[in-house]
Amino acid sequence: MKLKEEISQRLKEAMKAKDADKLSALRLILAAINNREIEKRGKLDEGDYISLLSSLAKQRLESIDMFKKGGRDELAAKEEAELTLIRSFLPAQLSESELSEMIESAIAEAGASGIKDLGKVMKIVSPKVKGRADGKLVSDLVKQKLS
Repeated sequence: MKLKEEISQRLKEAMKAKDADKLSALRLILAAINNREIEKRGKLDEGDYISLLSSLAKQRLESIDMFKKGGRDELAAKEEAELTLIRSFLPAQLSESELSEMIESAIAEAGASGIKDLGKVMKIVSPKVKGRADGKLVSDLVKQKLS
């Protein structure tokens, strides 16, 4: 089942269950997908869906951080619930050890010797981890290994 169809199905289930929070989050996700389809003037492929959902998840993480800093725990909890829902549609996240192994093999593949080769390594690693790891975390780990 395509991701958009799965989200639509979950939306129908949330309507039947009268789960307002889930319904709101799913509508938000579908709206973002529809907007991206309009921008691209056509259907999205799985990579586009993953990219979009990853950016939505990142937005939620940033919002959670801001709400917690501002003492708005109820809003942070709402964002965390949305984040959990968004992540349920994403591929399983890589563990730090799996990520570390991928980075080490990419460093060997690129023949990287220092921080100046960061771009070469990221060019190899990024497509492999897309949607399965945070880009900033990947970048930080690559920098750490190249230093």
